[in-house]
Parts: sequence; C-alpha cells; structure tokens
Amino acid sequence: MSQRGLEALLRPKAIAVIGASVNPARAGYFMMNNLLSSGFRGPIMPVTPKYKAVAGVLAYPDIASLPLSPDLAILCTNPKRNLALLEELGARGCATVIILASQPQQEQELKSCAQRLGIRMLGPNSLGVLAPWGKLNASFSPVPILPGKIAFVSQSAAVANTILDWAQQREIGFSYFVALGDSLDIDVDEVLDFLARDSKTSAILLYLEHLQDARRFLSASRSASRNKPILVIKSGRSSQAQALLNSQPGLDTAYDAAIQRAGILRVQDTHELFSAVETLSHMTPLRGEKLVIISNGAAPAAMALDQLLAHNGKLMPLSDECSQALATQLGDYITINNPLDLRDNATPESYHIALNTLLSDPNCNAILLIHAPSAVAPAKETAIRLIQTIKQHSRGKRVAILTNWCGEHSSQEARRLFTEASLPTYRTPEGAITAFMHMVEYRRNQKQLMETPTLLSRHNGNTVKARDLIQQILADGGTHLDTHEVQDILRIYGLKTLPTWIANDSVEAVHIAEQIGYPVAIKLRSPDIPHKSEVQGVMLYLRTSEEVQRAAFDIIDRVKLTYPQARIHGLLVQSMANRAGAQELRISVEMDAVFGPIIMLGEGGIEWRREQDAVVALPPLNMTLARYMVLQALKSGKIRGSSALAPLDIPALSELLVQVSNLILECPEITHLDIHPLLAAGDDFTLLDVSMQLTPFSGDPQARLAIRPYPQEFEQNVLLKDGSQCLFRPILPEDEPLLKQFIDLVTKEDLYYRYFSEINEFTHEDLANMTQIDYDREMAFVAVRSKQGENEIIGVTRALSDPDNTDAEFAVLVRSDLKGLGLGRKLLEKMIHYATQHGIARLTGITMPNNRGMITLAQKLGFHVDMQIEDGIVNLELSLKPH
Repeated sequence: MSQRGLEALLRPKAIAVIGASVNPARAGYFMMNNLLSSGFRGPIMPVTPKYKAVAGVLAYPDIASLPLSPDLAILCTNPKRNLALLEELGARGCATVIILASQPQQEQELKSCAQRLGIRMLGPNSLGVLAPWGKLNASFSPVPILPGKIAFVSQSAAVANTILDWAQQREIGFSYFVALGDSLDIDVDEVLDFLARDSKTSAILLYLEHLQDARRFLSASRSASRNKPILVIKSGRSSQAQALLNSQPGLDTAYDAAIQRAGILRVQDTHELFSAVETLSHMTPLRGEKLVIISNGAAPAAMALDQLLAHNGKLMPLSDECSQALATQLGDYITINNPLDLRDNATPESYHIALNTLLSDPNCNAILLIHAPSAVAPAKETAIRLIQTIKQHSRGKRVAILTNWCGEHSSQEARRLFTEASLPTYRTPEGAITAFMHMVEYRRNQKQLMETPTLLSRHNGNTVKARDLIQQILADGGTHLDTHEVQDILRIYGLKTLPTWIANDSVEAVHIAEQIGYPVAIKLRSPDIPHKSEVQGVMLYLRTSEEVQRAAFDIIDRVKLTYPQARIHGLLVQSMANRAGAQELRISVEMDAVFGPIIMLGEGGIEWRREQDAVVALPPLNMTLARYMVLQALKSGKIRGSSALAPLDIPALSELLVQVSNLILECPEITHLDIHPLLAAGDDFTLLDVSMQLTPFSGDPQARLAIRPYPQEFEQNVLLKDGSQCLFRPILPEDEPLLKQFIDLVTKEDLYYRYFSEINEFTHEDLANMTQIDYDREMAFVAVRSKQGENEIIGVTRALSDPDNTDAEFAVLVRSDLKGLGLGRKLLEKMIHYATQHGIARLTGITMPNNRGMITLAQKLGFHVDMQIEDGIVNLELSLKPH
C-alpha cells in the first residue's frame, strides 16, 4: 500500500493548473477559481500559452517555464494531450497529477507512462480533491466544504457532488474529500492508509462501486478500522447494476462478508448514507447495545420501537431504582416503562427529569430523545434545556444520545442547536433507529475483531498426500469428481463420509448394502447418464431399519414411474434425514471474481438462490470466525437451530467449517466444492454427497486469497544453548492466553525497556492487537517451548513495516528468567532474515542507554548504533540487502 505521492496529493505545497482558462465554460476556469477562493497558501501556477495571466495570477506558456517543480499538477486540457503532458511533468519533477478526463483507449498507456516517470496519478475521470484544513479545493466541484473530522472517499463524481451539496446545507464539514475516478493508480487502500494516520480525521466514509485489489483493500480497512470508524456504501448489488457500473460480477453477500471481516460497517442506501454522515459527525462510542426511548407521544415511540425490533435491536430494562426515581419525580399519571411516554403535555422540565435520571443509571448506555411538535414543550426551548442537562451531567459524554425532533418548520432551529452541540439529530424516528443500529453493528464488528478464538487442534493432515492425490486425479483426466472419488482427500482433513457405492437399480443397492454392512451411501445411476463421474441419480442413505428401506424404494418406484429420466438427487436424502432425526445442511465453496474462494452455508434439500439462502465467509476461518458464520446463518434464518431430535451442535459445525477452510487453503486446485447434503445429528456430521471440481494450478497458492492465511512456511525448530528445543513460528490469534502468561513472567524493568513506560497490566484489547495481526503488514514470531505437556511462549520478536514496505520497526522481548540461552539473538536473526525476504530495505529500533544487552546484540548483528544521551534513547538501524 504505497504512500509515495500521497503527501503531495493531499498536502501539496505548490500546484500547477495545466490548461488554466479565463473562459467560464472551461474546466481550467473552475479549477483556478476553486483553488484561489479556498485560500490555498502555496503558489498556484496556471499554465497556458493563450493568456498572460489567469484570475490575476501570472501564467506560464508551458510546463518547462515553471519557476519550480509542482507537488501537484491538475490536467484540465483535451484528453488527447494527457500522455504528452505527463512526459513534460515528469521532466519537470512533478510528484502527483490529477486527471479530470481521459479516453478509455489511452488508460493503459497513461498508467505505464506514470509508473515509468515516477508520477502518482489520481483518476482519470476524477472530480479532484478537497482538504479544507489545508485550504485546498483542487476539484471540479461547484460546492465548497467546511473543515470537519470526517473523510469521504468516493469512486463516483455524481455521488461526491450529491454529498457535498447535502453537507453544505447542514453545515457538516470534512477533513478530506477525495474523488478517485477510475483509480488507475492511486486507489482506495492507499488513501485509507493515509487517512488512518491523519490527525484531523476521526472517521472515514467510503462510496465504492468496485474493488481492483480485494486483499489490499481488506488489509488497509482492517488496519484503519482499529483506530477510526469506517462506513461504506457499496452499489451494484444486483448483476444488472454491476453491468451498468462496468464492475466485476460477483456475489454481493461476499462483499458483506469481507466488510464485516475488516471490522467496518456497510450502509445499504443513500438515505442510510446521509444518516451515517450525521452519526459519524457526532458519534459517542457505544458502550452497550440496549436503548432507552423517551418521547412525548406513544405513536412516534411505537414507530421507533417497530424499527428497532425489526433490526433485532434491544430495549434496556429499567431497574427498580431507576423506575422508582422516575415515578417519584414524574408523578403517577406517567407509566414508567421503556419506551417512556411523557405524554403530549410533557414540558421541557419533564424531559430534563427523565433524561437526568436515566443518565444517572450506570446501566444506561444509549438514549433516543423523540419530540413531536407541541405548544407545551416548544421544540427550541426543549432542545436548549436538554443540551444543558447533557453538558452538566458527569455521564453526558459517556452515554450515546440521539435526537429526533419531528416536523420541519418548528424543529429546524432545534436540530441546528443539536448539531452545534455535537449531538446527532434525525428527522424521523426510523432514521434515528437506523443510525443507532449502525452503531450497534459497528460495535459488534469491532468486538469480533478483538475476540480471542478458541484453540482448535492444529491440522495434522498430510497436505502433501492430499496434493499428490489431486495431481494424480488431474493426470488421469479427472476434473469433476463425485463422493466416492474424493473420500481419501476429505479423510485427510478430518471430514467424515460414508463409503459411497454406485448401483444401477434398487435391487443392486440392497445387495451392496447387505455385502458391506450398514449404514451405507449408495447412488443409483440414472439410465441416461452412464459415465461414473457424472452420476447424478438418486442418493440412498441406507440404515438397518427395514421400514426406512421400504420407504426409500417406494419413493424411488413412484418417482421413476412418473419421471423416468429425472435426476432426483436430494429428494430421497431429505426423506431419509427426516426419518433418521438428522438435520440436512449444505456447504459450498466457489471462486468469486473479486474475493477468490468463498465458503457458503445454508439448508440442504432445496435449490439454492445463493444471495438469499446462504451466508458467506472468506477463508481462512478459525473457530471464532466459523462460529460467527453459524450464528449469522441461524439469526438470518438460513439454517434451523435444531433437527427433530437434537439441537444443532454449533462448536462441532464450526470445527467442520474450519476443516473445509483448511482444505481450500492448502489445495488450490479445488475451484468448486459442494457438500449437499451434510447430515447433522448431534455432534456427528456426515458428508453424504460431495461434488468437487479441479483445475490445474501453478504459482503462489496464497495469491488467490483475499486474506493472507497463517504463513506456516516460517515455522522453524531451534536448538538453544542449554540443549532444549523450541519452535519459532508466526503468532496466532489463539496465542492471547499464552502471551499474557509470558508477559507476567517478564520483569517490570524489562517491560520498561521494551515499552518505554511502566505498564501495570495489558488489557484484552492490547493483547488482541498483539496477536491478531495482518501478516501482509506485520510479522511477529513467538518462541514456543513444550513443558510438561503444555506449550509456553518464552520469547517474541515483531516488526511493523510502513505502507511502502521500505522501513520496519522491530522489537525483541525474552522471558526474564531465560536470558543467556541465545534466544534473543536467534529471534532477531530470524526477523532479519524475514525482513530481507520480504523486501524491506531498513530495519530500525529504539532502546534505552541502560539496555546494554540489546545494544551489544545489535552491534554484533551489524546494526548502526546512535546514542542520543540527551533524549535518553538509542537508535538502532540495519540496512538490508535484498536476496
């Protein structure tokens, strides 16, 4: 995620406008006017041979005549001149260009030319950039914007202008406003990396139509979302809309899965987008998911409640203490409940009493204040009273408060006052609830990012054997495989199947079953499909019950008499599953054009409409992610929570999904997998019918994945000086408990050397950030030793690279009672080797002058040591030579 040129684009010191004009109909006129009216502090240099000056600014006849190299150049000329102008700008040392328009046939040439010249490019077909804090309006937009704390990044100029116009009316400001255009060079992931570090930006809003590199986007989003809320609206949910936008076809539910995995929040439409901007402008972090509703009428409260329940929201039960306090102060004529209806004769003082009492309840985390136009409680006066209440209460900034002042004319001034007080305000009860549920969903996504996965036994299957089996099948010409042909592969990954046999008719099926024993899966070949790899006939799941067998053959006879050529796969299995008390599920893996392999889960026995009938997840899965997938399927009604005899075993199904994920990760030749049905009976899961599609594969297996999996190739067994062995491996999210135990055995002095401050305790969030890392951006190796049958971490080294992958800052920490074993040196040598392989040019670190052990080790390994005695630090730096 290169940041080269982003500083010149978003914080330029000198700007050249190529094609500046005095003609109001020209883009060069608008650009000059916007730059000058925004108050940009640096030199603005119009380039045009037609005029001596533009808007009172001395003009230059050509790029070569410019008195200094521009950080940013904006091309406002005929698109035919783009390539020639890029060459001239490259010769003049320009860093970044914005291309307002181009011809489709020249785009690849533009990209190649910019790369060759080292120029970063925004666009083409970009509206431009606005940075109000830097007094920069380098855009073609007719709407100025105020400084604010939200950054907006859009792939659509039309949507960008709409948001600007909407925000101007509501006096909502932005830190940055970036219209990406066609993103030939600078793309959304790079802008996200910049905004994640920007001190003026506290929240980010994205409008996306497509993704060019899903892996880079997810990596940047996940990194930024740990510190700042990110909301995204993604258009093109249907295949028709995707065609209209000229974006890659794919499942919209895959976007949902990816966005959730990155810890960001998706809004569904323009109305929600506007609500999201309002929420992000004034959002107080949500500390709980239960809401209290206060209203001066039952009807608006009922509208809010219906919307809340429709989105699976929750009301906060009022405690006895809180209810008693409200009843005492409000009087007997008010029914104390949630929602709290203050009636249509409520006064500003009634609202104050209710709000003040609820703010004093430590269990209260979110409040929605609803006000309908009233003569007894005028909108403005009531708003002023409540704003005072919130400011004066000690918990006023800890509780998320949303306001809905209904109506238009009488409520405008009240809504303006709420905005000035940094309280989100909405026109309708439904809009306020939608915004609240955005906050809830964002909190859940962030919580999911931080949850410690359950430790699953490491996959010990023979991956090499599985790959050999697949290669042999491909060599024999097999590409579309049936259950009996993939059983050996599935067994390696712990996936249980029944022996599957092929029979021509029911008589042969009974004979096979009697020969090999029950239970057994037998597939009856349809007479019109004779080839063994294309058997699509009836699947029998025969148990010992004669009644079940008789019912099975009765169904076969009746169906085949009516439809002699029919392929009735699934019909009989459902009957068998119901009779046996098992639940029938379906798991499918497909290759998505944007995100690569995706895993889908739903009910069996039906023909899937993939968008409606299945939930989607991206591999790799661990137990936590798989559990969330199952819970999501249950909550959305995609699968049932139990069969006739037993509830669904969620941990067991989660483990099976992890096994499927491992299979797909390690066998890139698998391009399609359909487990239909999967019979679930308690904790027993049987893959009854499986189809698999293979395609020859060469190259990096991880390149096809949207999320980089655990890099097992870096595992290494190491011998220490005392003769003991330990395993060096990349850190895992499941390592959080072991990491905490390790830190507890490090002395305060050593922790002070490592973190430059006294740390009494590491929180769950701290440990989650240390263990749940993005292997594309960061690496941490742990030294793991087995002691009395239990694993323990005895040392850690980590390195975090910059977005350009040029510099990486490293750190090493060894358990205090295990120094002298050579562990610190071996860990640092491993990190140096990794950084060199990874293409990092320089490894840097900081320690203290008293940390003589670290300084001596660094000198032995070739680090340059720079003592800064006055600052009390020692800088360590090692230049790396790429392999």
